[in-house]
Formats: sequence, C-alpha cells, structure tokens
Amino acid sequence: MLARRTLGRIASQPKALGAAPTNARNMATLREIELRLKSVRNIEKITKSMKMIASTKMNKAQRAMQAGKEYGLANSELFQHAPAEDAGKRTLFIVVSSDKGLCGGIHSSVTKATRRAFAEKDKVDEDSPIMVIGDKSKAQLSRLLPRNLVMSFNQIGRDIPTFADAAGVADLILTSGVKYDKIAIVYNKFVSAISYEPAIVEVESEALLKESPGFKAYEMEDDVTRDLSEFSLANAIYAALVEAHACEQSARRNAMDNASKNASDMINRLTLQYNRGRQAAITNELVDIITGASAL
Repeated sequence: MLARRTLGRIASQPKALGAAPTNARNMATLREIELRLKSVRNIEKITKSMKMIASTKMNKAQRAMQAGKEYGLANSELFQHAPAEDAGKRTLFIVVSSDKGLCGGIHSSVTKATRRAFAEKDKVDEDSPIMVIGDKSKAQLSRLLPRNLVMSFNQIGRDIPTFADAAGVADLILTSGVKYDKIAIVYNKFVSAISYEPAIVEVESEALLKESPGFKAYEMEDDVTRDLSEFSLANAIYAALVEAHACEQSARRNAMDNASKNASDMINRLTLQYNRGRQAAITNELVDIITGASAL
C-alpha cells in the first residue's frame, strides 16, 4: 500500500523545468541529416566540376599522347636493330607518376610493378637504383624500397608534358653519377578511356649500344654513340610521360564520375531518411494535439 502511494506521488509530480520535449531527439536527428545533406550536395558539385575539367584535359592529353608515341616507336625500332648482349643485372628504374591525387590507383599500379620487377632476383640486382618522377609514387616507394631511392623529380607534368621536360630529366639522370647497366622506365600504358595497365620499357645505355653487333659493324666516333643514347633516353621518357599523363586524366575523370554517382545515391538515401523522420515528427505532434483535445 505504501509503495503504491509513493509511485502515485512520483507520477503526479510536474516535470522538471527545462526538460527536453518528446520530439527533441527527432528534431536533433533531422537537423543532423539536413546538415549532412547540404555537405554531400556541395561535394557532388565539386566532383562534377572536377569531372568536366578532367574530361577536357583528357582530350588534350590523348592528342599529345598520339604525337608522343612516335618518339617511342622510333626508340623501339632502334633497339630492335641494335639488341644488347650480356646486359648486367643492375638496372636503373625510372618510375613515372605525378604530384596529384584523386585519380584512383594509378600511382600504386606503377609502384606494384616496380616491386614485382625487384622480386625477380635472377634478372634484377637487389641494389638497383630507383628514380621517381612525381611525389605520389615517391611517398610509396620511400616506404617500400627506401635504400634504392636515389633521386626524385616533381612539378613535371602539371600540364601536358613537353620534350623539354623529358630532356631536362634525362640530362639530370645522366649527370647524376649513378652506376647502372641498363635503364627500365615504369609507366602506365593507355589501353582505353576507362582502363590502363602498368608497363616497363627498357632503354640501352651508351655502353650497351657500343657493344651491340649493329653498331660494331660501323666505325663511328664516341660522341655519336653518347649523343644517340642521350637522345633515345629523352625520347623514351617523353613517350612515357605523355602516355602516363593521358592515363592520369582518364583515371581522374572516372574517379570523379564514380564519386558523383556515389554522392547522388547518398543524397537520395538521406532525403528519404529525412522525409521519414519529418513525417514521424509531424505524426507525433498531431497525436499529442488530438490527445490533448480529447482530454478536454
């Protein structure tokens, strides 16, 4: 009996001042959803703008790639007629990436290709040097192969790469004093507007050109072979730069397209959730009004 009276007194006491109403939690949740909707819509605008910019740059990059491929074809034809003999295992790897992100796994693909090349112990010396074009792959390789990283380049390929950029990189490589037997350029090969694959192209050094049977058949000065090796290296770097740049713009366009689609899906889900919560809050308020009116 005493317990019933005590419970009756507690139930009959008025609510404390400042207590939150019944719908306070619903209103806070609706406010959070509304703020999140606003932020996702802003993100969608940004990704759509970046997709349009990447589409424009991709068209320009593809035209530059078609012109740059002629340099690579000239190199491949030269090395076909002057194959190297008894090349050593110490290979200089030139990894081609860029300084910018938001383009999917395009940088990690060349990093993984470099790691796979080092895994072949019978073909590559484990102390082979690595030079990186671009800060993104540099950050990855500095964690994976820190002892092999000897030089890096940045601020190259911010726009469409030029032959002057490739010639400057080739000159710094040749004057660096790094010892190697042959050169391997690791880059992304353009397959289509939605796909790419890592590739490795080898470039013969001056010593290998001198020892090749195709060059031994002719008498020529040392300057000719040295100039030819420098020019072939610049050619190969330029062809890799323009093709990697086209892959980067294509990957960025696809990444921004996927991000815009995901943002649109998230907006639809949040809008549905917001409408359901708002309808539930309105229904609760109507129930309270009707209940109060009927009590009178």
